[in-house]
Amino acid sequence: MPAAFIGHGSPMNTLEDNRYTAAWRAFGASLPRPRAILCVSAHWYINGTAVTAMPRPKVIHDFYGFPPELFAYDYPAPGAPDVAEEVAEIAKPHYVGLDRDSWGLDHGAWSVLAHVFPKADIPVVQLSIHAGQDMDYHLDLAASLAPLRARGVLILGSGNVVHNLRRIDFRRPDLAFDWAERFDDEVKGIMTSKPARLAAVASHADYALSVPTPEHFLPLAYLAGLCNAASEPAAPFAEGRTMGSISMTSYVLGGAAPAERGSREGAAGLPDPQVVPPDDTNA
Repeated sequence: MPAAFIGHGSPMNTLEDNRYTAAWRAFGASLPRPRAILCVSAHWYINGTAVTAMPRPKVIHDFYGFPPELFAYDYPAPGAPDVAEEVAEIAKPHYVGLDRDSWGLDHGAWSVLAHVFPKADIPVVQLSIHAGQDMDYHLDLAASLAPLRARGVLILGSGNVVHNLRRIDFRRPDLAFDWAERFDDEVKGIMTSKPARLAAVASHADYALSVPTPEHFLPLAYLAGLCNAASEPAAPFAEGRTMGSISMTSYVLGGAAPAERGSREGAAGLPDPQVVPPDDTNA
């Protein structure tokens, strides 16, 4: 089964048809049907390793200031307790979420799955990002998850290579600051050649601006670790940036990068900053 990282951007992409969501749909259409999806989302960033294992995960609307139709959105995918057990055997989590209230599917997962698998009929398991561990830990954990691919599990990271909500510029809906472009290009060079070197980007001059907090970048480490385990680089798709300081670039391993098609519109935006500042949206 292929694996991927998707730059998810604003949760409003759930409801929009643009060139990024078209690429996500094309990616889903290119896949054999997975047995299940293991999602590593930027929005489950906690001081520990945890796995969802409930048969019916709830949909979590973990953001602020967006329109009612986004809060009403439902993605009723089933869980996969059997796959959660397989993940737990590898990841040795502190907690396996058997009850409905222990977590569920956050918007990092369902905002992209809404397009990749719009029927919501593929079981989904989430693996948390351990906030107390460094990049090498996540690269190694990802490599250890590689056998799941041979068992029909699609491993999907969801975050953003560049994600700085405090530096957003609404006057640049399809453009980025120079520092964001440089960093996105640096990461692309690594992911398409030697993904095992991803941790080295922490010394890049634009890292501090591009990755002010690690939670949106670390899902990419899971794809990089899988690439290392497979001795293959990743291929980019849906390349681009938005609002000055967010990268929408996505990558795939083990499958052909889908050709862009459909709408040429850019990524979805965020709520009015006069009402809800971007860094208060939990986007």
